[in-house]
Amino acid sequence: MAEKRDYYEVLGVERTATEEEIKKAYRKKAIQYHPDKNPGDKEAEEKFKEAAEAYDVLGNADKRARYDRYGHAGVSGAAGGGAGGFSMEDIFSQFGDIFGDAFGGAFSGFGFGGRSGGVRRVQRGTDIRIRVKLGLKDIVHGVEKTVKINKLVQCPDCRGRGAASEADVKTCPECNGTGVVTRVKNTILGAMQTTSPCSRCGGEGKIITNPCKKCSGSGLVKQAEEITFKIPKGVAEGMQLTIQGKGNAAKAGGIPGDLLVVIEEEKSAELERDGNDLIYSLFISVADAINGCEAQIPSVDGMLKIKIEPGTQPGKTLRLRGKGIPDVNGYGTGDLLVVVQVWIPKKISKEEKEMVEKLGASDNFKAKPTTEERSFFNRIRNMFK
Repeated sequence: MAEKRDYYEVLGVERTATEEEIKKAYRKKAIQYHPDKNPGDKEAEEKFKEAAEAYDVLGNADKRARYDRYGHAGVSGAAGGGAGGFSMEDIFSQFGDIFGDAFGGAFSGFGFGGRSGGVRRVQRGTDIRIRVKLGLKDIVHGVEKTVKINKLVQCPDCRGRGAASEADVKTCPECNGTGVVTRVKNTILGAMQTTSPCSRCGGEGKIITNPCKKCSGSGLVKQAEEITFKIPKGVAEGMQLTIQGKGNAAKAGGIPGDLLVVIEEEKSAELERDGNDLIYSLFISVADAINGCEAQIPSVDGMLKIKIEPGTQPGKTLRLRGKGIPDVNGYGTGDLLVVVQVWIPKKISKEEKEMVEKLGASDNFKAKPTTEERSFFNRIRNMFK
């Protein structure tokens, strides 16, 4: 699969672009690549869909914030869904207002996917939000999850019609099946035309004369469903993944909502996360700090053996490269930082005290840190401020 282009690049705007600038940029791309202007041009159709995908994210404040922070992984869900799953019907139904009046009639000559006599907006199902807890191992390696949720699905008895039979579904006489009503009002500026959803059919274009008994005419019923999806490597607390089309079904055969997966990161008892790095505090004795030693430290994939050099100072940080967390956008992997802490016992025996006093009297233990060592201590201190 080809790598997705940056959404700002797709629309040709800066990352600081305002909401209105993004909307104008999308209008321009939509006009340029609209299928009715480019009949039979597959490349133009793909660019038309790509622009819609970019606008779906950048035109929504929440999705844009997640995209700015996490890139494509923050809005795609890495499950084959994502905005890239738009069909032409999805685009016209979700952004039909932009193609119509908002364009000042720029598309008045086009068919909008074969519709005529106005654009009837297809309804969209509601989203479902769930929270998924992940440990460090799942975050580092990525994981496939299966969840069971109760959601609205099409009624099996009426197949989503809401009516007992097809004969019980009639075209709305008020809007002639378009779902919208157009009114013309004379003003001092001339004739003004307004379009609004039909109040009689609720914008659906159809009226049910004999509702289905199972769903009471809604066309929807509650049902448990198991959904499997993949969570990419490197996700973080609060990140939200979007699994398109796995939310609640919509009335009248509309577009289903999305499943929104919010990440909860379980805290590790030993490793602390700092961005893509992991931090471990290693406590050693004074004797081990002086003489040096070997130590076992935990990592995501098991214990690691490291060597502590003789004369290691408190606060020294050892960096194990590539033993941290992969970047969610694929920009490398963090490190495991081992911070050496020298543990000093609060109580010692009489013999131990005599030995410490003897050491303290030696010239070596009375020596002051060198200028270079002082500089190192200052760096360590500033690091943990």
